Amino acid sequence: DACFECLPPYVSWLSQKERNNFSKFLNALRQGQAPLSQQTISDDALIKWAYNVALTRHNIVVAAQEKRIAPMADMLNHATNPNCEITYDAEGNCLVNANADIAAGSPLTITLGDPTNPSPLFATYGFLDTDCPGIFCKAMELEEEMKELGYGFKDLLIGTEGGEIAPQVWDLFLYKLLKQANDANLPLFAEACRNNNEETKQQYHQHYFQYTLDELKQHVNNILTTVDALTMKANSYDLATHPRVPVIVAHNDLVKRTFQKVQAQLNAMG
Repeated sequence: DACFECLPPYVSWLSQKERNNFSKFLNALRQGQAPLSQQTISDDALIKWAYNVALTRHNIVVAAQEKRIAPMADMLNHATNPNCEITYDAEGNCLVNANADIAAGSPLTITLGDPTNPSPLFATYGFLDTDCPGIFCKAMELEEEMKELGYGFKDLLIGTEGGEIAPQVWDLFLYKLLKQANDANLPLFAEACRNNNEETKQQYHQHYFQYTLDELKQHVNNILTTVDALTMKANSYDLATHPRVPVIVAHNDLVKRTFQKVQAQLNAMG
């Protein structure tokens, strides 16, 4: 729990969801919903190991329906641009095919998830994908507004290399302002966002640009202040009892560097 308190809200929420999923799994086992011996069910370390193997080593065959674990193939690492693909033939044999020529001694890689957003990978697998092209804009407090616009976390990204801001982030923060002001233009702007009507959206963005810019600047400043405080808290922990502190700090540093680039972009706009 202490580690969750050192992470920004989005990845902390994702990580806690993973812990809650394990708790539900464990409760189901102890309620007799699997044909396992009492000795096995009572072994917390064994149950946690088995759960994590299933969670982190599987390949999705049919989304939300079928997952498989294939020895050796389950050892392939993640990459933003993987060089291999895992498939299964009609007999159920696991096939690993190279997407391109692979130099001798190079790691074989697949994708373990959406490479545009590292937070779900961090929460599920416990590693930081430093090659990721973007991260979520960290506007967890606007989750309701995201749903109203039909936007998901993967839509609301900022670039890690140059601090590029996805158009949907601008949409979200303008929508927030219009909603707070009970502005008569709110329904029309929301409809333009949901229908991806870029011409109409740009008309509203031009009209309200300075307000949206100021709101984004305040958000970015708040995130930078929050991340500094979270990192300071993480560094106060003893590594002997909190061994994941280095990867947490690395994650927070990635967020800080990215948001500093966003801050520079916003400041240059006025």
